[in-house]
Amino acid sequence: MTTDMSIISLIMGASLIVQFVLVTLLSASFVSWSIIFTKRRLIRRTKTASDEFEANFWSGGDLNTLYRNATRQKDGSVGMASIFEAGFREFNRGSQQDDIQPDKLLEESRRAMHIAQMREVDRLEQSLATLATIGSTSPYIGLFGTVIGIMNSFMGLGNAQTATLAQVAPGIAEALIATAMGLVAAIPAVVAFNRYADKVARLEIRYDGFTEEFLSILQRHARAKKRSA
Repeated sequence: MTTDMSIISLIMGASLIVQFVLVTLLSASFVSWSIIFTKRRLIRRTKTASDEFEANFWSGGDLNTLYRNATRQKDGSVGMASIFEAGFREFNRGSQQDDIQPDKLLEESRRAMHIAQMREVDRLEQSLATLATIGSTSPYIGLFGTVIGIMNSFMGLGNAQTATLAQVAPGIAEALIATAMGLVAAIPAVVAFNRYADKVARLEIRYDGFTEEFLSILQRHARAKKRSA
């Protein structure tokens, strides 16, 4: 007798526990790739928007014009433009108060930009924890399926008078598919998590630098306003 050793046949002939493990890993892989593609578009869009805004900002344009352009974005400002919008809005609101001190005005603008930056970073980091979880747990889930499959194979040999490789091979093969599926789900998730976490960290450093530089500009504006008053 010949045994069908195709992957589909091995999966269909596997125990219910192993099949459940394989379905779980397949679902995890689908979720992982969905997050990877979504996060890739989001980070690319945010980086491109930040590059464009930063180029316009340092080109010497009028701050009020930049603010109006940021508020007119169809889907709302993102990235560095969002931080600028929050800080400049708070600065303009505080500047309308005659008795406000420059230090307090700058502190309120800093707080507004810090909150906007936290929202931007949170938006970028969303679902990264899911990638990390899939990357760290998938190999162990696959190993669990492998252990169960091998146990079933050897338990099935307990009632046999003779044990041959042909009897053991299908069970071990279907068990090892779970390990392979665990690695298939884990490797892209780990690679994507490390890559995107690095990109988010780099953007966050850029946001910090822009916030400090923009506060220096606002400080000069606040001092000039105080002298003119």
